Amino acid sequence: MAASKCTRLTGELSRRFLTSVDTVLFDCDGVLWRGDEAVTGAPELVNELKLKGKRVFYLTNNSTKTRDMYAEKLRRLGFRAEPGEVFGTAYCTAVYLRDTARLQGKVYLIGGQALSRELEEAGIPHLGSGPDPVTGGFKDWAGVGKDPDVRAVVVGFDEHFNYMKLNRALQYLQDPACLFIATNTDTRLPLEGGRAVPGTGCLVRAVETTAHRQAQVIGKPTPFLYNCVVKECGLEPSRTVMVGDRLDTDIQMGSTCGIRTLLTLTGFSSLEDAKSFQDSGSLSMVPDYYVDSVADLLPALRELPQ
Repeated sequence: MAASKCTRLTGELSRRFLTSVDTVLFDCDGVLWRGDEAVTGAPELVNELKLKGKRVFYLTNNSTKTRDMYAEKLRRLGFRAEPGEVFGTAYCTAVYLRDTARLQGKVYLIGGQALSRELEEAGIPHLGSGPDPVTGGFKDWAGVGKDPDVRAVVVGFDEHFNYMKLNRALQYLQDPACLFIATNTDTRLPLEGGRAVPGTGCLVRAVETTAHRQAQVIGKPTPFLYNCVVKECGLEPSRTVMVGDRLDTDIQMGSTCGIRTLLTLTGFSSLEDAKSFQDSGSLSMVPDYYVDSVADLLPALRELPQ
């Protein structure tokens, strides 16, 4: 394969590249869809990859959907997908707490229903999901009741985030033995038309600031999502590629894990961003390859034997 970084995949290079790949790890938003619309040609590409015997997994930092919910959305948009192929931060956070941290106790959760559901599926008791109205004053807040069985604080996306939740997190995290876990640190959630809303990273930073502690992050660019795929499904790193639209999450994770990376320009990061990192020597955020859209790979893929 090409030795240089940030090479456009076209023609014969695309065919050789696809022949060298057995497993494709896809980010979702900005790669396969934008909002509630599939990227043109993306479902056809994914389904053709599977027809050619390639394995496909979906890796997302978004904690607002369960594995089942993501598989349902993928199928609705035309992708062949099963829940077991989805590795999102809601699911992987539950896996981390159950299998890696081996948590004995409860979680105080700043997060939505999907994260709550994945914790429940993993057998992890938790509290905190849903609204928590602010009442009382400073003395009441400092003395707010705590569940003595809480052993971890988990921060994911939570539309009900407020001062009271921030205060409760502080009260638990003042115990240095209490784990502090964040699903991801993406600062914005992208929407259609170039719009965005504040992301989980904003909530994580607020809790880190008040707790004077750094969270253990589950999502990309840390390797935990990748490690979950390896543990549950197995893969050969030399024949695996990470496809994403963000240099600071998808591409950096792929680099950290020692697999090849492919940037698609249908989402967050631009080719100019990649070239800038390349010029500065920050090669962990420079993709091995790039395409304008994942659909650009379809002609070469269709030329491969079944």
